[in-house]
Amino acid sequence: MRTVSSYVLIAITVAFVAPEKGLKDYYKNYFPIGVAVNPRMVQPGSDAELIKAQFNSMTPENAMKMGPIHPKENRYYWKDADAIADFAKQNTIKLRGHTLCWHNQTPSWFFTDSAGKTVSRDVLLARLKRHITDVVSRYKGRIYAWDVVNEAVPDTGKSIYRKSKFYEIIGEDYIEKAFQYAHEADPSAQLFYNDYNTETSSKRDRIYQLLKKLKDKGVPINGVGLQAHWSIYEPSAQELEESINKFASLGLKIQFTEVDMSVYPKEHERRAHRETDKSEFTAEMNDKQAAQYKMVFDLFRKHRDKITGVTFWNLTDNYSWLDNFPVPGRKDYPLLFDQNGQPKKAYENVVKF
Repeated sequence: MRTVSSYVLIAITVAFVAPEKGLKDYYKNYFPIGVAVNPRMVQPGSDAELIKAQFNSMTPENAMKMGPIHPKENRYYWKDADAIADFAKQNTIKLRGHTLCWHNQTPSWFFTDSAGKTVSRDVLLARLKRHITDVVSRYKGRIYAWDVVNEAVPDTGKSIYRKSKFYEIIGEDYIEKAFQYAHEADPSAQLFYNDYNTETSSKRDRIYQLLKKLKDKGVPINGVGLQAHWSIYEPSAQELEESINKFASLGLKIQFTEVDMSVYPKEHERRAHRETDKSEFTAEMNDKQAAQYKMVFDLFRKHRDKITGVTFWNLTDNYSWLDNFPVPGRKDYPLLFDQNGQPKKAYENVVKF
């Protein structure tokens, strides 16, 4: 019995030995490497150990968005966001805040009065200021960078501004007001505008126009977050490099804030499941994903003078927001670690340079 027990103890010990080097160590001379997390992941267990071993930056996936953290006008729900912030502090991990103003996951009370009627510009601005001030002030000194405004530019058309309720009620200056409120609440925090499809020429150009207007007005914006929800088929190296150079020309810091690499052709709108939709991670997909990750990280390192952070959107293939999106019932495999938390071929391509 003693011999068997010894073997069990050895097996358990080996399972929790951290690797000698993590992503953060390979990239220590380049930029922080982050991961999006939920409160469960920072509880004691394998996820928490993997985060500590591999990453030196974190972003709450949902816990600091407007709906989850401020569900009712006079009620904040701090528990989940606090748990993530506490974990980051205890483990000396940098923390990004996500996100202060977004047309999605905004509670309906923001836009209506007690009678259900749409509020005035002044009322919505006051609510926005209170929300941003309260949230940013709570984490002042603990969050080094905020995604202040998220996805304010539409995917198609010629308009710079998405016709969100913030835009319709306040006007285009809701964006500069949000940055102003965030800066007033924490003057030392780095403030980012965050969006996706930034490698698509039309949307890239319109985001550039928006950011240039903000810069020209002296709005306190420090950087642009390029979300990087990509696939094994896109973007091309040329498209990605054009985006890096174009946004850097504005004097803004660049961060890739939500990196993942779907193994399926990229779709941005939810649709019904088709008979041809399969949940699979084939050898060919594995190879293509590894090659695509290598290409983008080669470019990241090349532009280390412009890039101040890279964050993966979720930890392992065990869970990703791409599971069931855009196709219900379809699993995706977009990350560097497999469903068991083991490094994939893509991981090797990212750290071997």
